[in-house]
Amino acid sequence: MNNKTKGYILGAIAAATYGMNPLFALPLYQGGMNPDSVLFFRYLFAIPILAIMIKARGRSFRLSRKEGLSLIAMGALVAISSLTLFQSYNYMEAGIASTILFVYPIMVALIMSLVFKEKLTLITGLCLLLAMGGISLLYNGGDGTTLSLKGTLLVIASALSYAIYLVGINQTTLKNTATLTVTFYVLLFGVTLFVVRLLSGVELTTPDRWYLWLNILALAVFPTTISFLCTTRAIQFIGSTPTAILGALEPVTAIIFGITIFGERMTLREGTGIVMILIAVTFVIAGGSITHYLVRFRKMFPRLPRKNK
Repeated sequence: MNNKTKGYILGAIAAATYGMNPLFALPLYQGGMNPDSVLFFRYLFAIPILAIMIKARGRSFRLSRKEGLSLIAMGALVAISSLTLFQSYNYMEAGIASTILFVYPIMVALIMSLVFKEKLTLITGLCLLLAMGGISLLYNGGDGTTLSLKGTLLVIASALSYAIYLVGINQTTLKNTATLTVTFYVLLFGVTLFVVRLLSGVELTTPDRWYLWLNILALAVFPTTISFLCTTRAIQFIGSTPTAILGALEPVTAIIFGITIFGERMTLREGTGIVMILIAVTFVIAGGSITHYLVRFRKMFPRLPRKNK
């Protein structure tokens, strides 16, 4: 098996394992746990796993002052993104929430255009409209019902927080910091948000059955550790763009689990909205490559010179 094939397999595994969030989180909700408690234990279990990985790879835990300040901000953004996403599961089906969340690459494109003055291409603008149309189809159900406004806003807040994190991580002193070290400290500082919320009055709930602890461990291992490792390795083999495109499997995985395990239903209208969002985001991520191939295709049919009358 060559490196390119390995990269695609690892990228698919990374996306699929991240899409397992609802698979392990929803049973914990059914067991009486709240989002803050689920995420507190998820982060708490993942931190030592990443610490062992850093030690095993001979990475350093040392940070400069600038790196520390940046990581505090990045940790807060990731924690907010996690909290708002997990809270949204209480208001809408997990597959729909995961699909709406996947608009974050478009948000990244908009932030880079508005804040850092990167040119917003025509294809990005069209894809933005396509994604908004898809969300509209998801929000307005065919039977006259609508998605929860609060749930929708929570997912949008989650996507925006993650988009700001992705932009910030490449615009700060962390750009050249080891990825494992960044992830470790992002989780370490991120868990502080849940500690503060729990100390401020949010109830700390724990699983009432032993096997639910396995769900928490699975959250720390699959959507966090394995997904992160496979993503990093896939980028090394095939690059960031193909790996990001494979991220479309994240909401697809969540939807499959929602339908097959949790009995969630999907209408034709919702299915159309999901497809629109996935197409829009995939085209944004692959925009450069698509433009390149369109230009090549256009050159195959050169414009004939006009004849003078």
